[in-house]
Amino acid sequence: MIVDTHAHLTYKGLVEDVDGVVARARGEGVGAIITIGIDAADSVRAVEIAKRYDDVWAAVGVHPHDTEKVTQGELNELAKLAEDPKVVAWGETGLDYFRDHSPRDVQRKWFRIQAAMAREQGLPLVVHDREAHDEVLKVLEPETKKGLRGVMHCFSGDVEFAGKVLDLGFNISIPGTVTYPKNTMLKDVVRAVPLERCMLETDCPFLSPQKYRGKKNEPAYIIHTAREVAELKGLGVEDVARITTRAAAELFGVGEVERPRLAYAIRNSLYLNITDKCTNACVFCSKNRDPVVKGHDLSLGREPGAEELLAAVEGEGGPGAWEEVVFCGYGEPLLRLELVEKLAAELKRRGAKKIRVNTDGLADMVHGENVTARLKGLVDAISVSLNAADSETYEKLCRPPGEGAFGHVVEFLKRAKENIPEVTATAVTVPGLDVKAVEKLAASLGVEFRARQYNEVG
Repeated sequence: MIVDTHAHLTYKGLVEDVDGVVARARGEGVGAIITIGIDAADSVRAVEIAKRYDDVWAAVGVHPHDTEKVTQGELNELAKLAEDPKVVAWGETGLDYFRDHSPRDVQRKWFRIQAAMAREQGLPLVVHDREAHDEVLKVLEPETKKGLRGVMHCFSGDVEFAGKVLDLGFNISIPGTVTYPKNTMLKDVVRAVPLERCMLETDCPFLSPQKYRGKKNEPAYIIHTAREVAELKGLGVEDVARITTRAAAELFGVGEVERPRLAYAIRNSLYLNITDKCTNACVFCSKNRDPVVKGHDLSLGREPGAEELLAAVEGEGGPGAWEEVVFCGYGEPLLRLELVEKLAAELKRRGAKKIRVNTDGLADMVHGENVTARLKGLVDAISVSLNAADSETYEKLCRPPGEGAFGHVVEFLKRAKENIPEVTATAVTVPGLDVKAVEKLAASLGVEFRARQYNEVG
């Protein structure tokens, strides 16, 4: 499912056919819509619409364009309205220095007040920011220190500004303008930031995606935004939907998220999550902070058995339904070497087209033997996290459990080349790492190389 985190179902062009708008959205896989209030009266209408549908929620607030007319009394009434369970956010509010429909000092005053009210009510804040980046951050910073969370709606800044927004604990929301061929700045932002900190929106009836540009926008069209984001991230649309839906669920409490998984899909590969233990404690590994990877919850209460894992694979259509089955979950799969051997043999028997293992390359050190020799004939491809061109860098980035680990990884790659048809050394592009040097080392070992993107922002 996809969540449209910012729509205006109360606006002309949509409000006359809300039933049809919602139905068409459902037909495109939109599982939740948040309709946004822009002033007191519009917020009331937004809540009324949300109450008519199980999959529509509302936000209440006053847009910067309308702050010249707002009173504290109206905001107090909105605070009462915000107690309705259908209200999941405060907004949209913020600053608009492009149109300047209200004086800037007035905009700032009411933005500060609304940000504080959102925090006091425990609601996330939906922020409108147009050509006012620095001023918006000045207002948000003191409130975020007190616990305010929210989203920068219809993100319009560059990668540097995105980093500042994420540093405050806010998410960014990607509109249909990302599909515009000339919108290179937003495309760059999407490539740079963790998708886990992004959400999708239409801002309908405005900002239609390229296919419908110049026409009325509606929630059903968010699928085009999802496809563009998927292309930019090198993911499938299902991956983008899952990841951004989890972000929306964590912030707003709307949208369904998966339970912990033993078998999980990314693109056309099925991954197996068999352990929560790791040999290394890599500084760049997001799993040190959160067990959620690409929208999948990989937390394990215990290590699963072979039959459980095979059942999970069959529940995803069976091994033959995927381009490859990959041993790569929360932890290091080759710590459970015997299980990997058993499962690989059975998955091949059941029609797996390709078996791949993602590993840190320390299995020989751990088990005291040539592990790839045991995997010969069972595993078709192996990806080894090399991550450095020398021992000092490796120990700094990967924090292995003992001395000499880097040498073991290098030797593992050499042995893998003798036993596994496809061998790839990888490196995460952390700032300061000489990726070219790692690539050169991989080439000297006669293996392929792949750089894995490090999300420098956020």
